[in-house]
Amino acid sequence: MSHKYKLNQMVRLARLGFTDSKTSPAGLYEVTRLMPADQTGEYSYRIKASGAGERAVRESELSPSVAET
Repeated sequence: MSHKYKLNQMVRLARLGFTDSKTSPAGLYEVTRLMPADQTGEYSYRIKASGAGERAVRESELSPSVAET
């Protein structure tokens, strides 16, 4: 198995209704780092929004941006 998303790909958070200080107003994030799989085999990513901090998310928390579907 390999990562579903690639470095520099634009993605969205799949969890609707979740907000915090690092949430992008436009909802778009750029994949900045591919991380290894955890104990369950699910990959993680570091993502960053323009003007916001970076965060770590699991692959199941992401969906491709509209332009990439």
